[in-house]
Amino acid sequence: MTLPARPGRHAAPAVPLIQTRPSTIDLHTHTTRSDGLLEPTELIAAAAAAGVRLLAITDHDNLAAYRELTAAGAIPPGVELVSGVEINALARGIPNVDELHVLGFGVDPDDAGFEAALSRQRVARRLRFERTVGRLRELGMPIDMYVEQVDMAQDDALGRPTIARALVAAGFAESVEDAFQRLIGHGCPAYMPRDGLGPIDAIRAIRAAGGLPSLAHFWDAPSQVPLLRELQAAGLAGLEVHHGSFGPEAAVAVGAVAASLGLVPTGGTDFHGDTQTYAEAHAALALPDEIGAGFRSALATLSAGQVAPAGG
Repeated sequence: MTLPARPGRHAAPAVPLIQTRPSTIDLHTHTTRSDGLLEPTELIAAAAAAGVRLLAITDHDNLAAYRELTAAGAIPPGVELVSGVEINALARGIPNVDELHVLGFGVDPDDAGFEAALSRQRVARRLRFERTVGRLRELGMPIDMYVEQVDMAQDDALGRPTIARALVAAGFAESVEDAFQRLIGHGCPAYMPRDGLGPIDAIRAIRAAGGLPSLAHFWDAPSQVPLLRELQAAGLAGLEVHHGSFGPEAAVAVGAVAASLGLVPTGGTDFHGDTQTYAEAHAALALPDEIGAGFRSALATLSAGQVAPAGG
């Protein structure tokens, strides 16, 4: 099947695969604890208001939002919050791929080894952030006065979307997506590589913390089955079949790959807040309830490095 052109990381959602009723599931969201624009309490309230009953906050390289919400008892009635994280893994040696994003669900928030691994990721993120700001300065696009408004004590929030928003505020880009496509995305003038975990390391770290690793928004799944088999041998258990940017053809193609490999299908809005409200993002997503049933079953059967195939 020929897939449509690949959208950008923060593009507006495409037409959903199944336009029936709003989904009760969202397993891919972001807050201000990484590169989203809503506070954790704001996001979970918005999700609850939209009818979401199974939610994962998957901030980059940290579990702060999950810890805060559970510690404060701030989870709305009827909402099941699953611990989640997104690790931007460096795809070393994989042609035409810069990063593979690995989602980790159901990880133990008190696992010291996992937290140490995430801390190292955040340090690498900070260094890349600082190098990118310096490179932009060299290119005649200083954003220092906008970066100064960011709380630099919050390592969790330092990422390229923060830089992209500063570029928009400074007038050097029309949108976050424009900033990625022209300036800070892979192969662009201000792109700076970083150190960090590779995909197999990320998968193993999630597994060691008791979690279910799932590969996020992997458009290339139909043409990268050998790679997926390699990652599966290392512990990959899921594949994001429904994503905010997937159109019907992509969702069908990626879903077929997940089914053929026995990977647990996952999905979500990948909400950040740059282009729309949560309600708008949620309205464009139609995950079948079967996804939630299979996901819950997989989490419940995590043992001895094995994950049972999803029922849906």
